[in-house]
Amino acid sequence: MAEEKLPTRAENFADWYNDLVLKAELADYSPVRGCMVVRPYGWTLWENIQGQLDRRFKDTGHVNAAFPLFIPMSFLEKEKEHVKGFAPELAVVTHGGGEKLEEPLVVRPTSETIIGYMYSKWIKSWRDLPVLINQWGNVVRWELRTKLFLRTAEFYWQEGHTAHATEQEAREETLRMLDVYTDFAVNEAAVPVIKGIKSETEKFAGAVMSTTIEAMMQDTKALQSGTSHFLGQNFAKAFEIQFTNQNNELEFCYTTSWGLSTRMIGAIIMTHGDDQGLILPPRLAPIQMVLVPIYKNDAEKASVMEVTNRIWQELKAAGIRIKVDDREGVTPGFKYNDWEMRGVPLRMEIGPKDVEKGSVALARRDKPGREGKSFVSQENIAATVSEMLVNIQAALLERATAMRDSHIHDPKDYEELKQVVQGGWAFSYWCESKACEAKVKEDTKASTRCIPIDGQPEHVGTCIVCGAKAKRKVYFAKAY
Repeated sequence: MAEEKLPTRAENFADWYNDLVLKAELADYSPVRGCMVVRPYGWTLWENIQGQLDRRFKDTGHVNAAFPLFIPMSFLEKEKEHVKGFAPELAVVTHGGGEKLEEPLVVRPTSETIIGYMYSKWIKSWRDLPVLINQWGNVVRWELRTKLFLRTAEFYWQEGHTAHATEQEAREETLRMLDVYTDFAVNEAAVPVIKGIKSETEKFAGAVMSTTIEAMMQDTKALQSGTSHFLGQNFAKAFEIQFTNQNNELEFCYTTSWGLSTRMIGAIIMTHGDDQGLILPPRLAPIQMVLVPIYKNDAEKASVMEVTNRIWQELKAAGIRIKVDDREGVTPGFKYNDWEMRGVPLRMEIGPKDVEKGSVALARRDKPGREGKSFVSQENIAATVSEMLVNIQAALLERATAMRDSHIHDPKDYEELKQVVQGGWAFSYWCESKACEAKVKEDTKASTRCIPIDGQPEHVGTCIVCGAKAKRKVYFAKAY
């Protein structure tokens, strides 16, 4: 098992992360530079993320559809700010079927343009609105520096695209979906996020307003974990998405877009993992509990496996995602380490003594060694396990929140800000000028993460950079 040992987070956080993704079999490198192969364990985690988000989307009136992977180059050029923002990242197809194409096709980096074109065909009257569509799929952005799950040339996500009759409705939709992302991140992923508004510099290309959920990783860097954009009438005008209102007048729609990607898997790894491997939140974990039967001979095996199978059936019937590790030829210790690496929230051990006593041993992944181990009765085992999984979920969120809050500071001046962002976040007044934002980035490599929607001070302050009057505070941090 020595070769399986991970680098510690303190030694090298980046190497710890990369090695963990590979060793826990979440993903692997593709032969195409910057792309990844998502392995079954990682894909199951993504499916669980999809399931929880999809339920929330449908609960808020959205429906799913699918749009093409290829977009005519002329579509992107219709919204100038949009194409300028994405130009360096575009993958372009120039040939198909052995022939040069009349018009180059872009492999979608995002779908505002193709969906905008379709909406212009479908929307004619105020009766057709609102249109609330989501798409699950993959996109391609030709990133120069890539990292598994966090930033890859091709990645998987969902992108919602909506059209509305009024600006107010579209703005409400933008914030509603930001709340959906916040609810998901906190309650399913146990990742405490701060929701806020992006600066003009950091907003999505072509948007009027971009909102975001920002999470702090264990190395104190920020991770943008989901975004929701109010696009105003920019794309509606570019693609002539118009409708006849109730006064029989022609108007342009107001549109939104919002997305969350496989980057969330990276957020879960870097928020909860430890030096032994992954720690997955029970609500999303592919396997919530692994059951390890322990025996030395055939007689012990018969009695242990009888209890194991009974408990497996009981837990399965209770809806718990459970796996029995009955591999031959490897020790219980090897199995424990293997499942710890994979972050399974709870481990159950059943040996001959447990059979005699009518008990089982439970080991929590979020607590090390003896601290996380307990012996419980086999009676009402489904209720006991369910309660423990709820407790683990809550403990992970509590721990991550405490870690984040202890690394957010309110520096007294610019010199202190420069020190703070080397190992934490600064929450400071900012005059909202691009010059001050650029100075912080140049001096520290930290960027504005978001102007939080909640928790703004009541009084006007002074900008941490230039001393001018400032109405709002912003988070400055280094980011992935």
